[in-house]
Order: sequence, then C-alpha cells, then structure tokens
Amino acid sequence: MKFATTIAGLCLVALPCAAATPPEAPPSRLGSGYLKDAALAADFSPPPPAPGSAAQARDDEGAKAALMLRDSPRWALATADAELFGPTATAAFSCTVGVAIGPATTPRLDKLLRRTIADFGRSTSKIKQGYTRPRAFMVNGKPTCTPDMETVLRKDGSYPSGHSAIGYGWGLILSQLRPDLASTLAARGRAFGDSRRICNAHWLSDTEEGRLAASATLARLNAEPAFQKDMKAARAELGRAKAPPARCDAETAALTQGGTPP
Repeated sequence: MKFATTIAGLCLVALPCAAATPPEAPPSRLGSGYLKDAALAADFSPPPPAPGSAAQARDDEGAKAALMLRDSPRWALATADAELFGPTATAAFSCTVGVAIGPATTPRLDKLLRRTIADFGRSTSKIKQGYTRPRAFMVNGKPTCTPDMETVLRKDGSYPSGHSAIGYGWGLILSQLRPDLASTLAARGRAFGDSRRICNAHWLSDTEEGRLAASATLARLNAEPAFQKDMKAARAELGRAKAPPARCDAETAALTQGGTPP
C-alpha cells in the first residue's frame, strides 16, 4: 500500500492522505445525521471565558503552549486531524483500535462515523452563533495549520468547538464498540479535539465544551433504533477486520510530544 505525507512528512493513517477540506463546515455541508434535532450545547453550556478572567488566562496559556509546537510532529498530526470529510478522516482512530478504518476496509463503520458528523457538529451550532467568540489566531495573529481556511474560520464562532465534539464523539462511539479499549479511545478523541488548539484555531475551553456537547449528543444517539442497528453492523465488521494500521509509532510519538493542555 502506498502512503502519502502531510506537511511535516507524516502520514499517520493506513490510507492515502487527502487534500484538506473545511475543518469547521457550515451546517449545510454536514448532511443528514441520525437525529432530527441534535442536542444543543446552548442548552447547557455556560458563556465562554470573559476577557481578563482566570479562565481566559488559562486559555491564553494553552494557546502559547500550542504555538511552541508549530512544525513539530504534533503539529503535523493536528493538521491531519483537521480533515473531516476526505477519505482518510475516520482513519484517525486506526492506530488506537488496531484496525485500518476507512471506506474500503470498514465501510459500515466508516459510514456510521461519517453520518454522526452531522449530529455532533450541529450540537455546537446554536451557541457558536450566540457568542461568535473570536478564535485564537484572530487574537494572537499567528497562523493556523490550515491557512487556506482562515477566512472561513473568521466568520465561524470559536466556542464550543464542533471539531472537538465530532472527534470526541467518535472516540466514545468506538469505545462502545471496543470497550476493552475505552480509555485509550476516549483519550484519542480528546487529543483529536485538542488538535484544534494545537492548530491555533480554537481555545482550550472551546475543545473542552465540545466534549460535553458530544457526550450529551451520544446519549441521544443511543436511543435511536437506526443508530443502534448500524452500531451492531459496525461491531461485527470491526471484529472481522484484520488489516493493521501503518506507522503507528509516529502517531504515538506525536501524541506524547508536549501537547498536553495546562
């Protein structure tokens, strides 16, 4: 199998790397999920940190720590994690599961995860629109790992992170499919969301609130018969999958490289 590379020479998945697509897609691009109306973060999320507050100071420190990782392996992984819609998107969890996840190798699982993008992504939409919080790169003036998307991101509120909701939600779904790996899958989902901080596209509190939105949304998904049916099919498929992911040592090294938020 041929492997492509990201900007820092890392391709951390078992499928060819794809060109980046919008990391924070508008609702119209999210497609149809399992829920008629996704759980809204606005139902339970507090306001984002106020300027001059201790919480904002923590966000500032988190952003400074992230900037120190620019052009590092962790930055390269964060750039790969920014991809949500290309063919390699769901492969972000391949190394953690120990199976090459993707449309060709695990089509049922891939389809399930992609369908939940709409549910997890919309879970943050209302509060994003309500607060329109400026993103980290808009405040510190430093570039993101997806510079071609910065014009779009400037028009999309930072809090909470829809990308974090999707990544953490995927980690939780996979934890239900592989409970023996629950802790490491949840950790990979957390890191997937924190990649937005590493990318200088979100604040730490944005990603944390995204995880709360994901948890609430998954609770509702578990009550949906169609979701449960697809979970059953994905579980059986995952149990049959044999192909190992590639270059997992590089991903492991990147995840341990100074990316822990304060």
